[in-house]
Amino acid sequence: MPHMTEHTASYYAACARQAAEYPPLEHDLDADVCVVGGGLTGVNTALELAERGLSVVLLEARRIGWGASGRNGGQLIRGIGHDVSGFARHVGEDGVRYLQQAGIDSVALVAQRIAQYAIQCDLHWGFCELANTPAQYAAFSHELHALNAQGYPHETRLVSPERMHEIVASDQYAGGLVDMGSGHLHPLDLVQGEARAAHGLGVRIFEQSPVLRIEHGSTVTLHTARGKVRAHSLVLGCNAHLDELEPRLSGKVLPAGSYVVATEPLPKQVAQALIPQNMALCDQKVGLDYYRLTADRRLLFGGACHYSGRDPKDIGAYMRPKLLKVFPQLADVRLDYQWGGMIGITANRFPQVGRLSQHPNVFYAQGYSGHGLNVTHWTARLLAEAIASGHSRGLDVFAAVPHLTFPGGKALRSPLLALGMLWYRLREALG
Repeated sequence: MPHMTEHTASYYAACARQAAEYPPLEHDLDADVCVVGGGLTGVNTALELAERGLSVVLLEARRIGWGASGRNGGQLIRGIGHDVSGFARHVGEDGVRYLQQAGIDSVALVAQRIAQYAIQCDLHWGFCELANTPAQYAAFSHELHALNAQGYPHETRLVSPERMHEIVASDQYAGGLVDMGSGHLHPLDLVQGEARAAHGLGVRIFEQSPVLRIEHGSTVTLHTARGKVRAHSLVLGCNAHLDELEPRLSGKVLPAGSYVVATEPLPKQVAQALIPQNMALCDQKVGLDYYRLTADRRLLFGGACHYSGRDPKDIGAYMRPKLLKVFPQLADVRLDYQWGGMIGITANRFPQVGRLSQHPNVFYAQGYSGHGLNVTHWTARLLAEAIASGHSRGLDVFAAVPHLTFPGGKALRSPLLALGMLWYRLREALG
């Protein structure tokens, strides 16, 4: 990715409604907490802290929502990510139940925030998981049973292969699982609306203010090019863009490229035929496809995660064959927008949340592995709880899960993970 300081030329940036510009930091400030990173993690942590009465400074190197928070597919889907039951040996059965419930409650938290602060972000309910194989469709029955046993409060139902055209006009799928408690929205409008809310509660927000150096101690001092912030606590919410600001954390997250295209606006009858119930849709492949309709009836189609560290020369040309495999009837439709961004991938696909053992007044949350729209809001609440009251049970549960540092340093992280993902794709093709 080129080092841009303004938003990428995405569909979201072109039609954002909540945008506001904040000044760069040009003087010295004191605060209870300094938050680094103006994405969903940082903005929501700042908002939660301000709601609790703490003074907060938020520093963003570029613009609010510049990274994955403002570029993603906009799919608001329950769950922490991958199956959390495998972490029982670290968090216990009670911890697993907590994480499962958090995956549901975090979606409700996003909806609550949107309503509380009247954020216009095109929230629409309805999501369908798409099975690529009969075996995946069979597994949906177990998922549905688990949701019912958990007391999931929203409508869920299986969609048989012969009824899939009621969900999506594609012959690619062996069935689906509908979840009316998940949905889709405009993510850049969401994060910028939340930043407006935080600013309204007194959070001092500074854009175009990359942190150059951190001085640790009982008071943390953060240096930018033209100012510094002294704070009792620090929150690092930079995710895939942490770089070497804190090497003890950056080595645990691999920045991986993900890509999205948006078509020209489709005629109403065409859009309704493609996705009759206007749901968010996502398949089960390793290099998954995810897509949905926008409020102005564009097809927004994403996926194709890259671990090489190199972007395609032409994202539209790269993504069009993937789109046409699902929707060959769109062969003559123009692509109006194409963009990419970096998401933070962890080795175990579980978010990393906690505090630095060497510096207990430094907190962090990162590595959502493509599931950050809801989980960022939940981890922000846990960080704010821990900072404001000194303890958060939820933070303890998340922090109990160990995380590997990718071997070989920065130069080898991407090639090693690319080889690993190639193995999984080969297994998928052979299975």
